[in-house]
Amino acid sequence: MSPWPDRRILDLFGLDLPILQAPMAGASGLDLALAVSGAGGLGALPCALLTPDQVRRQGADYRQATTNPLNLNFFCHRPAEPEPAAQAAWRERLAPYYRELGRDPLAPTAGASRAPFDEAYCDAVEAISPEVVSFHFGLPEPGLLGRVKATGARVISSATTVAEAVWLAERGCDAVIAMGYEAGGHRGSFLTRDMSAQPGLMALLPQVVDAVEVPVIAAGGVADGRGIAAAFALGAAAVQLGTAYLPCPQSLIPDFHRQALTRATDDGTALTNLFTGRPARGLFNRLMREIGPLSPDAPAFPTAAAALGPLRAESPTPEDFTSLWAGQAAPLAHPADAGELTRRLGQDALACLMRLSGRPDPA
Repeated sequence: MSPWPDRRILDLFGLDLPILQAPMAGASGLDLALAVSGAGGLGALPCALLTPDQVRRQGADYRQATTNPLNLNFFCHRPAEPEPAAQAAWRERLAPYYRELGRDPLAPTAGASRAPFDEAYCDAVEAISPEVVSFHFGLPEPGLLGRVKATGARVISSATTVAEAVWLAERGCDAVIAMGYEAGGHRGSFLTRDMSAQPGLMALLPQVVDAVEVPVIAAGGVADGRGIAAAFALGAAAVQLGTAYLPCPQSLIPDFHRQALTRATDDGTALTNLFTGRPARGLFNRLMREIGPLSPDAPAFPTAAAALGPLRAESPTPEDFTSLWAGQAAPLAHPADAGELTRRLGQDALACLMRLSGRPDPA
């Protein structure tokens, strides 16, 4: 008899542990994915900041290192239309910081680099044949989605409301990620822009479980075995963790982000649109305190990011102008090897579940 009360994700993805590493663009890569995968969870490669050729190379490197399942993650946003007036207003809002650093606020900057899933990315998926393909901000158009499913990959995506979960299940997702308000990084919202009404995971998860027939993966505010056990008690078949893995040596975050995590508090994060133009949860920094955390001046995703590049590059304190993505459970995240952390999370969660059920601890 399996010690896990719901084996659907384990069987669907071919995992030993129902633990998914969140695909955190810019913060995670091959080393973290391999470490989590090697411990029995699902490693993920975030592809939104990669070119299709880079996706192919990283996928090939992963396949060369292990035969364990792989998750490739992509964004599904619509490319922003050119808005010169909005960009000018954003530059004007940031002008004091440019002048402080002796820079011209009107100097040209590199464009936004986050790309939505398209034909070229789909070609890369077909070349790699990952076991799982995950999407953020909805799903790609039906033709591309059909090609992904034809590879045999299981398809999952994030839902921040019950309506989004039902929408995803109706369009063929094999599982749905219930993303609570607590989660770090970009909100997966695609049917709503109202952040004021977003539910937390404890409220969202059981309602999504009741609303869809596919297995549900819990995300947001889960950083230890207690959180995993609670998610299973509410009907989850797996959990997805991101912030818990940020302090690991295999993550790609800079030292100032690691230091900020050591000072994290329960009320030390907020949703902000300043860094990309789309709401995402991160640790407070100077920019968020002084002009945000949410500002109507930030232009559409992902174009807000370009104007911040020179500020990060020139500032003696780049953390002032850098997105320090993290969820509300950041104080529970501590440095540890990602593989060891994954195994310990599984062990601690099972111990909690055994105690809740009155069964003997498997250890």
